[in-house]
Amino acid sequence: MSTPSAATAALPTPADVADAARRIAPYARRTPVLSATVDGRPLSLKLEHLQTTGAFKLRGALNALLAADRPARVVTASGGNHGLGVATAARMLGVEALVYVPETVPEVKARRLEESGAELVRVGAHYAEAAEAAVARARAEGLRYLHAYDDPDVVAGQGTIGAEIAEDAPQCDAIAVAVGGGGLVAGVRLGAGDRTVTAVEPEGCRSMHAALAAGEPVATPVDSVASSALGAARMGDVPFAVLRRNPVATALVTDAEIVAARDRLWEEFRIAAEPAAAVPFAAWLAGRVPGAHVCLVVCGANADWTPGR
Repeated sequence: MSTPSAATAALPTPADVADAARRIAPYARRTPVLSATVDGRPLSLKLEHLQTTGAFKLRGALNALLAADRPARVVTASGGNHGLGVATAARMLGVEALVYVPETVPEVKARRLEESGAELVRVGAHYAEAAEAAVARARAEGLRYLHAYDDPDVVAGQGTIGAEIAEDAPQCDAIAVAVGGGGLVAGVRLGAGDRTVTAVEPEGCRSMHAALAAGEPVATPVDSVASSALGAARMGDVPFAVLRRNPVATALVTDAEIVAARDRLWEEFRIAAEPAAAVPFAAWLAGRVPGAHVCLVVCGANADWTPGR
């Protein structure tokens, strides 16, 4: 069982995002947009950390399971949030879920995965090792493997965030999104209409920057405070192909900037975000996100933490 690639899978389109929105509407929350002024500049936040499971991943998992024949059992690998999304979507739809995670998965995510009813298997130090083991299990047992980001239906499902921003926040001319494997930013680009989209990565997890530099997805080091959610060593083929056709702006942020932005989200809004969710805010605070009124996707809140000050 291989994961989809740009060469073998039909790429998702804005029409697929619209179909996904209708498909997942009975199950997923339509999360709110909060508008505010920070440092004298207008800003909006798409509060996706309020999604069921505490992260955006439920959207793609639901769409993938609803768009095709529903399997009796599904296998996936995750740094935590995608596994929570798959496990919760599977429970909603009466499907059994088997979730592989790296041994470094934050305990708050592991606990919630176990509480979801999924079978949890810990393998390796990074997401890539867990994914390799999960794919091997799926092949051996003839089960469906649901990729965290390299799947057209998953990308379309994540794109419903961009479509909701376009509908609910027409004042925003730009959107900023954190990037791990690229599924979220590719989907948001498809759903965002004519808005500028900026893909933001930690300096230590730059799979998209590396892919753009090389002209194709390539393996990259993973070392960041946000790596539990953004620690894809290689950008997905499907997201890369989508973004080659639908370009986005890019930005990088340091770990220190991420931690400071996470603390600022708490101080300004009482949002207890995980580090990955603060990545777009870090870039915006640093002036690296173009747009007169930007909407930042607060993508998840599945981490135990205390403010740095």
